[in-house]
Amino acid sequence: MSFVEPMRGRGTSQNLPNRFAPTVSESHDDGWFQDVPAARVVTEVREERAKTIIARNTSPDIGFDRSINPYRGCEHGCIYCYARPSHAYWDMSPGLDFETRLIAKTNAVMLLEQELQKPGYQCAPIHMGGNTDIYQPIERDRRITRGCLEVLLRYRHPVTLVTKSAMVLRDVDLLSELARLRLVRVMVSVTTLDNELKRTLEPRTAGPAARLKVIRTLTEHGIPVGVMCAPMIPMVNDAELESILEAASEAGATSASYILLRLPNEVAPLFENWLHTHLPQRAAHVLSLVRQCRGGELYDSSFGKRFKGEGPFAALLARRFSLAVKRLGLNERDGREPLDCSQFAPPGQQMALL
Repeated sequence: MSFVEPMRGRGTSQNLPNRFAPTVSESHDDGWFQDVPAARVVTEVREERAKTIIARNTSPDIGFDRSINPYRGCEHGCIYCYARPSHAYWDMSPGLDFETRLIAKTNAVMLLEQELQKPGYQCAPIHMGGNTDIYQPIERDRRITRGCLEVLLRYRHPVTLVTKSAMVLRDVDLLSELARLRLVRVMVSVTTLDNELKRTLEPRTAGPAARLKVIRTLTEHGIPVGVMCAPMIPMVNDAELESILEAASEAGATSASYILLRLPNEVAPLFENWLHTHLPQRAAHVLSLVRQCRGGELYDSSFGKRFKGEGPFAALLARRFSLAVKRLGLNERDGREPLDCSQFAPPGQQMALL
């Protein structure tokens, strides 16, 4: 297998064909090849008028049944991102295309308001950020996430967020008001405390110190915040699990969770290339441990197994997490209580008399 050098500032320089592509092109050295630096790829954003904005699921291992994703693709460029294969549905590559050819749902705010106004709508917490990061760089100008939060606050609708961006602090005014009404919970994803590892693993995300500052600042504003240690990668960052939990707890996090590395579809070859490029001496061991956690394969999508894995390594990781959480008092203090759905009230609608 040949491995491709990464592109500076990007998670990958590869554009693997997506699994639906009818034909596949392969490069061939005809003797005229010139070893020149790869050209810089500029992020492009396509606008989309979505038909719906609230995605629903019935997965038994997911703690929410509805979610909002304002953007398709993610400029953060995390090489391990389980959402990369979704770009194949738009005939684009889960590789470089996923982080450079983005789609913004320009009518998301209007669609959300229309959905919440439907007479038969049943209120339950909406999760934002389940597929791609709602605070990736293009949110700075597009402000679709902020627009959705404004609607949810106006309708007194509960919401949960997950992000690895410091841009969430821009919306601390809205989040503070939602928190005062017991309508919000924020999870900050922290993968590593090592800046160099972060640089190659998640090239365009906030640094570890910035994410801990996010936890600290949100806590200071009375916003319930937790830490998501995700993904935990065998022999890459799993040794940091306790350190991440300790740092997040010290910053003010009151809840915690973790997810084992997931490598569905096209993510597996992309991650394997990353391993052989950045950790070549460890690559075989890492992949061996991943297979041990996934029934001999690089991925098992079975409900109940996909997030935590199985086998000795997965069991040890679960035990370490449980002991650290208990020692630090996480998942026992404030921040785990159900959000309040009883306040939901679409503006202008007459409330029932009985």
